[in-house]
Amino acid sequence: MSLSKMQLTTTEHDLAAGGILTISLKALRHNYQAVAKQIAPTRAAAVVKADSYGLGADKVAPAFYQAGCRDFFVAHLGEALKLRPLLADDATLYVLNGLQPQTEETCADAQIIPVLNSLEQLTNWQKLAIKRGVTLPALLQVDTGMARLGLSHEELDHLADHLDLLDHLDIKFIISHLAVGDEFNNAFNTKQLETMQAAIARLPKMPVAFANSGGCFQDKSFHYNLARPGVVLYGVGPDLPNHPILPVAELSARVIQVRNVPQGTPVGYGCTYVTPKPMRIATIAVGYADGWFRSLSNKGSAFYGDTRLPIVGRVSMDSITLDVTDLPEGTLTLGSLVELIGPHQSLQDVARDCDTIPYEILTALGHRYQRIYVD
Repeated sequence: MSLSKMQLTTTEHDLAAGGILTISLKALRHNYQAVAKQIAPTRAAAVVKADSYGLGADKVAPAFYQAGCRDFFVAHLGEALKLRPLLADDATLYVLNGLQPQTEETCADAQIIPVLNSLEQLTNWQKLAIKRGVTLPALLQVDTGMARLGLSHEELDHLADHLDLLDHLDIKFIISHLAVGDEFNNAFNTKQLETMQAAIARLPKMPVAFANSGGCFQDKSFHYNLARPGVVLYGVGPDLPNHPILPVAELSARVIQVRNVPQGTPVGYGCTYVTPKPMRIATIAVGYADGWFRSLSNKGSAFYGDTRLPIVGRVSMDSITLDVTDLPEGTLTLGSLVELIGPHQSLQDVARDCDTIPYEILTALGHRYQRIYVD
């Protein structure tokens, strides 16, 4: 048999997948417009780094564009280069991590805007502008308390004393990032805002981009000219009553096998679970290779309708075992679907059970799922 005949058709590939990841483009557009309304007249960008938080930037970024977004942030230049041909010419792409040496020419040729996080990145970008005899656009980041990216206090001092370093550059925004923007009563937010205000006062007047997802729901003093919502667009709303954010993703997994086991039966690797009574165990075709974390072993769950199905035993690379004793025998069979993320178990619920954050769950979801984009 030829290799071409051995390949699965699209339909066969979908049927062969261990799970189904359903992504609502309508909810994505709704969330973008809800955030834009929340911060108006501040302009709302969209953070689409890490393949749009694992949901597929080739589908998600155009959905945000349809909702009115024209400013898109990624982490790496390579991400921006892949997205550039998928968006209209009036869309602007920004690279949060700035540029590695010798990538400046490529970035400028693609009309992508870097975030300059250090004097070294700033100098490299200015050298290219001088070499080409043009003014190049950029964003300038200052560190307001995260000790991560942006000009340090000492670098800001140097820049304030040598403003010629900004010659030949068109600084579209001065930016920074909130460390605890989603904690609305945390005093560190006010401290960062004051640090940002002090930094702005030392530099030529230019627009400001400060608020992230949490910052969009802080008071308007955090909003400035451009906000950079990320995870909130993907369905993780703020810890506030009656917020307008809708869930975006649902995940279900297919059953591989159901069996009855007697009392005293060890389940899974390491024999970490031993059945305390006769039980019915279902194995589903998702594991840690699909982003369902091993830390959910003997802790997390799936759902079938309103019935919670606890994970028993360790999460394996490609499979998970569930206690389905509470379901009538015969309810689950080969190919049946159980809910991992959905109406009964939110992304936040899974993150809580993993002792992590929803970002990590989303970005870990693998590409073995059948992906369905619904409108």
